[in-house]
Amino acid sequence: MKRIAYYDTIVPQMQDQWPIKKALTLSDVDITHPFLTLSRQQVETHILLNMTQQQQDQLRSVGQVDFNARDDDTGEMYLMKLKWRGSYYNLIGKWGKVVRGKGLDVGQEIRIRWANGCLHFSVPQQQIVPVPPIRMVAAPLIQDHWPIKKVLTLSDVDTNHPFLPLPRRSVEDHILVYWSQQQREQLRKEEQVNVNARDYDNGEIYLMKLKWRGNYYNLIGKWGTIIRQKGLGVGKEIRLRWANECLYFSVPQERYIAAASGQESWPIKKVLTLSDVDTNHPFLTLPGKAVEDHILFYWTPQAREQLRNEHQVSVNARDEDTGDLYLMKLRWRGSYYNLIGKWGKIIRGKRLHVGKEIKLRWENGCLLFSVPQ
Repeated sequence: MKRIAYYDTIVPQMQDQWPIKKALTLSDVDITHPFLTLSRQQVETHILLNMTQQQQDQLRSVGQVDFNARDDDTGEMYLMKLKWRGSYYNLIGKWGKVVRGKGLDVGQEIRIRWANGCLHFSVPQQQIVPVPPIRMVAAPLIQDHWPIKKVLTLSDVDTNHPFLPLPRRSVEDHILVYWSQQQREQLRKEEQVNVNARDYDNGEIYLMKLKWRGNYYNLIGKWGTIIRQKGLGVGKEIRLRWANECLYFSVPQERYIAAASGQESWPIKKVLTLSDVDTNHPFLTLPGKAVEDHILFYWTPQAREQLRNEHQVSVNARDEDTGDLYLMKLRWRGSYYNLIGKWGKIIRGKRLHVGKEIKLRWENGCLLFSVPQ
């Protein structure tokens, strides 16, 4: 675990204020592998800031921290753990007992806050969203009904490491919801399941695998073959849906989306988190899709190949606010990228802190960034 610097700032909490709200997904209510996934920014902003120094030190040193959690609906107390997973956190411990005891299901909204040294949570009954029973779709496929759509990035069309990552929420809402309980159990236990995939554009059928990767799913197997046969490239849009016990996909030729960059535009914007401004382990985390669409898109094939092989590449970076130049490194971390090198110097020089917004773009072979005052 990379260490994270936390602050002792105490943020006052109001009894009726719930800064963290989440609609439960299939993986959140899976009692065979019980954990609740929470976004890193929410946890670091609304929970970690209010923990004691001892709890923060424990999280830094062992990657997880113990604390008390209170069900505000019933008054029950639980001993829970918060586990750091890199780009997100898992709430574990007695989460399976909470799921069973409250009868939690997909679509219910959980609300969370930190107050008085304790994690409080609530799942109001009026927040329950009715979920239709699991069933297999027998209706004919509708051509313009594609609930999952994704613009392909560089890593999506990399034939050296062929896989298509899909957001967990999309997969669980539009694919797994139609699976049997046995199929979902197999996916959770074995972390991958064979699926038939049909190319709606030409009728070809492929034996694929859907692999669970925590906060997303990978479509693997014959994905490299599909990339080559369909001539897939960055900017093309793939559409997917589940019907008749098969995964259908389509890549209409007219759906090519060209990327563009203007000198005055900032296509990448991010609100800085605690880990972004940690001078002990300085790195700026950037979403994979944003980097691939607005930075790597303009690189030469040789530079992109170097990044894939060596996992990092040196880049020139210029502070547009001051004109200062820095030699940095862009490091590939799979689903995201880290900007390292002189980032710690930039944090101190610009006095960056949580909540500041940084803007980035690629121009004339240089990474430009700005943090307006």
